[in-house]
Amino acid sequence: MMNSILMDELVSSPESKTLEFKRDLSSPKPLLKTLVAFANTAGGRLVIGVDDARQIIGVSNPLDEEERLCNLIADCIEPRFVPNVELLTVEGKTLLMVEVFVSGNRPHWLKSEGSDAGVYVRLGSTSRQADAALIGELRRSAEGIAFDEMPMPDLALDDLDLDAAQQLFSGMRVLDQQALRTLKLITLYQGHWVPTKGAVLLFGKERTLHFSDAWVQCGRFIGTDKAQIFDHIDIREHLPTAVDSIMLFLKKHAMRGADFSTVRRKDIWSIPLVLLREAVINALVHADYSQRGAPIRVSFFDDRIEIESPGILLPGMTVEDMRQGVSRIRNHVIARVFSELNLIEQWGSGIRRIFREAEELGLPEPQIIEIGMRLRVVVYLAEAQRLVRTTEQVSEQVTEQVARLLVILQNGALGAREAMNTLGLKHRPTFLANYLKPALDAGLIEMTQPESPKSPTQKYRLANSP
Repeated sequence: MMNSILMDELVSSPESKTLEFKRDLSSPKPLLKTLVAFANTAGGRLVIGVDDARQIIGVSNPLDEEERLCNLIADCIEPRFVPNVELLTVEGKTLLMVEVFVSGNRPHWLKSEGSDAGVYVRLGSTSRQADAALIGELRRSAEGIAFDEMPMPDLALDDLDLDAAQQLFSGMRVLDQQALRTLKLITLYQGHWVPTKGAVLLFGKERTLHFSDAWVQCGRFIGTDKAQIFDHIDIREHLPTAVDSIMLFLKKHAMRGADFSTVRRKDIWSIPLVLLREAVINALVHADYSQRGAPIRVSFFDDRIEIESPGILLPGMTVEDMRQGVSRIRNHVIARVFSELNLIEQWGSGIRRIFREAEELGLPEPQIIEIGMRLRVVVYLAEAQRLVRTTEQVSEQVTEQVARLLVILQNGALGAREAMNTLGLKHRPTFLANYLKPALDAGLIEMTQPESPKSPTQKYRLANSP
């Protein structure tokens, strides 16, 4: 039974993954969708008798409405579940509150829509229809089955790159058949040892043939939206080695100066590498690889870095749970291998470390957002670390073309041809006139061989670089 103080706090709270308000029972279907979504996702409370302006209007004939509600739940939802239904008095008016717990019999669905179309999950403060892949995930999680432990009966050990796997485990263990069984990289299926889905995701020779979205897309964007992309790379290597490749891409585009006008002073700074590495590993380990539609995405903007992976939080989990260090493993095989390779320090510590690291560095608090059927971690950069990209924000001598040249030279000296290739340019006169000459004239870059300006081995670097 909830006391009046707690109820007042509840009514003043915003709608969320675990809280929703309804005015009355006049339109029961949206209400039933919400209850189904609560039972399938993380539980929640539905309060009836509060309008859209969050005014408490109460419920007329509360005893009759309570009976009607209980009948609707019993008649319209499969499999059946019995939530807690309470009558509560707030500001002298009676409210109906339905408390639903995450169900061990999920997925639940609306009878009228059937088991394929009537399954709903909770995303933020909305209830969304689940597709076949998500329904399968709900069912597996209720049965305690990990997707990556399932067999791939049409494949054999030859379909795994065991040489690459053994190289990663060098000095730790020999990947003989016993080790492959222990790590659940292989499993017994109809009397034969076959690779698991986790093994193929980790070390499959043709991983994307079987899991078309099991790769990573990295992009560096100009500004704070995706209107203009500066650089991108697709990473399709084995998941454990993908970590370093993703971090290398982020380091490549980490600007060292607070803005382009300070490049000559070499004000060194870096993106929060420890924090970002944790977020990258979390995405690779906990992605729902049964989903189809888009790969893991790492997007580098001027003010933030977003790391987005397929799949919503596991049933029973909320963002607040993650922040408190509550951990549930979606991919047991992938997590075990990452742990054995010392890519994961301690279960459940990754998200907490992300928030702690941000606080210690004085960065804005990261965000964890369920958006669509994906999970996004947003890491904000400190104001002094944000890249200044547009001509309005930089000194008059630094055009957008010069700014792009300065960015690529942050990682070391380049020859003209190397710089053109990195910038995606093919027309040498354009490069010389719009990029190289203005940067040299402004004193922002210098030649590595100033005594031989036309040397075929000539390179260019940031001014005053060691």
